[in-house]
Amino acid sequence: MKKKMLLLNTTVLLGLGGVLSTPAYASTIQDMESQKSQIQNQRQDVQSNIKAASDELTRLQAEQDQMKAQLERLTIAEEENNKKAQKTEADIKETSKQVEQLEKEIKLLQEKLEKRNDILKDRARSLQESGGNVEYLQVLLGSSSFSDFVDRALAVSTIVDADRGILKETKNMQDELKTKQADVKSKLASLEDMKAELDEMTVQLAAQKKQKDALAKELKDKEAKNEELKASLQAKDSSLANEQSTLEQNIKDQKAAEEAARKAAEQAAKEAAKKAAEQAQKATAEKADSSSAKAEAPKASSNDVAPTSAPAPKASNVVTVGNRWIGNSAYVFGGGRSQSDINHGLFDCSSFVHWAYSQVGVNLGPLGSVSTETLKHAGTQVSSSQMQPGDLVFFDTYKKDGHVGIYVGGGKFIGAQSSTGVAIANMSSGYWKQKFNGRVVRI
Repeated sequence: MKKKMLLLNTTVLLGLGGVLSTPAYASTIQDMESQKSQIQNQRQDVQSNIKAASDELTRLQAEQDQMKAQLERLTIAEEENNKKAQKTEADIKETSKQVEQLEKEIKLLQEKLEKRNDILKDRARSLQESGGNVEYLQVLLGSSSFSDFVDRALAVSTIVDADRGILKETKNMQDELKTKQADVKSKLASLEDMKAELDEMTVQLAAQKKQKDALAKELKDKEAKNEELKASLQAKDSSLANEQSTLEQNIKDQKAAEEAARKAAEQAAKEAAKKAAEQAQKATAEKADSSSAKAEAPKASSNDVAPTSAPAPKASNVVTVGNRWIGNSAYVFGGGRSQSDINHGLFDCSSFVHWAYSQVGVNLGPLGSVSTETLKHAGTQVSSSQMQPGDLVFFDTYKKDGHVGIYVGGGKFIGAQSSTGVAIANMSSGYWKQKFNGRVVRI
């Protein structure tokens, strides 16, 4: 009886095994595994692309933030320079009024002197006709000009008191005239300097505006690319989600098909052998469970790497300390003389030089009054043939010694330039070579 039962069980198991291991079923499982592997590989590729795109998005965002900050600096610089231009224009108008008033006063003095001249001539002629003082006549006849006559006549001790009073008054009027004329010349020279500064300022404002507009266009283009990148990322992410959903659905369908095939085989076995099929079903289930329930070993997690401290920066010298402002600053006339300006990277040429030297422990005088005039007397004058990195170099722009920078070597200098903000410029050719006046000061 036992032998018959064993034979029956063996027959049932062999029959069930034949159903579960048909070539068609094995091919389906193989296809599923192959498909799963392919989708996993695709998912890895997509995830890698998403990470690369995300990194690029982060980089672009940082670049946009930097550009926006520079645009804000240029806007501030433009506003400040416009205020300076308006003030300069007002100063020009005020000085012009003063010049006009001085010219009127000079004209009145000249008219008075002409009257005095006529009076003195009449006095001399009357004196001559009456046979008066010969020495007085010699003074009149020997003078080279009316001004010379006045100076010579005052030296003659025998002149009558009335004439001496007229001469002294005339002398005072002449001195006043000379003073006013010198004052006019000085104010006119100052006016010309202010006009030259205003013209230079107008050109620089236009250059700054052009630079700001170019940056704005560049920012707009980058923002468009940024949006395009976002759209590409979203498309890739959607594609990845679809791939993953398809994979999960395929796995689910395949498991359902496998379960249906197993149930169909078990049902066929039950119909072939009632009680033996029941035992065979139990054995087959145990075998299937042991072969399919392979637990995947958890992956070992890698230890976190402790962050390493960045090496301490080397001490900067005056030649390189200003590099931090390149591309992050703007030129403002009279700027850089407050901590707020410095924090925003707003300098003019002399305030930048003062700041750079202060960073290496050298004080070039009060910040509020620093100028190209004070800086050219701050150290020792050396020949341009002996220039060394760190020397101050001067340029004739809107006036003599109107611009200053720090020589960095190789025919170049760093300074706050009107059109670029802090930048390194070439002084061995082009514009700056023409403007370099040979003045070099060693601090």
